[in-house]
Amino acid sequence: MVSQSLVDLFGDHLVVDDGRTVEKSSALEGCTAVGIYFSAHWCPPCRRFTPELARNYADHYVSKGLKIVFVSSDRSEAAFKEYFSEMPWLAVPFNERAIKEKLSKKFKVSGIPMLVIVNPEGETITTDGRTAVADDPTGEDLPWVPKPITELLPRTFIDKDGKEITKESLAGKHLGLYFSAHWCPPCKKFTPTLTSWYNHTRPKLADKFEIIFVSSDN
Repeated sequence: MVSQSLVDLFGDHLVVDDGRTVEKSSALEGCTAVGIYFSAHWCPPCRRFTPELARNYADHYVSKGLKIVFVSSDRSEAAFKEYFSEMPWLAVPFNERAIKEKLSKKFKVSGIPMLVIVNPEGETITTDGRTAVADDPTGEDLPWVPKPITELLPRTFIDKDGKEITKESLAGKHLGLYFSAHWCPPCKKFTPTLTSWYNHTRPKLADKFEIIFVSSDN
């Protein structure tokens, strides 16, 4: 059953690609996740991404329970209808501009195309569905729940003396990941400040906190 929180994200109805309006809860019934797709026909990156998304959706995503709702930033209803005719999913009716503004504000949309993935309870899984589509065209990892940071870290690290440190030794600590490089002037300016703070603070937080340097050096 579709949760009320998910249903409440949208207006009274959604539309399907043949122009019919459908009741939103029945249209979203059975979904494993919903993609909220902010896009417009006038936007060149959108027009490049939409065919890729539509192809992956038809070939893989829809069978895995993903449903997509198009939220249009088109400048006219005619442009919306023309663009939506290329899409095999649902859409917020073009005249529901208040819903479009509400969703844009909720998900902090500052540029398009943007694909937000939410779970059946309406909770955000990721706001970077566009990258997920590029990285996982067959949807093997749908609904693209971000991996815990511990799964992304390597098994071992080195300290400043070159001694190997295991990931297990960092268990339970808060971690700061410092992305930096020697060739970067702002990095070279900030590193001494961070080092001074670390040396001053670490004795008090040795069992609770650690910084890991992630190098962008050449």
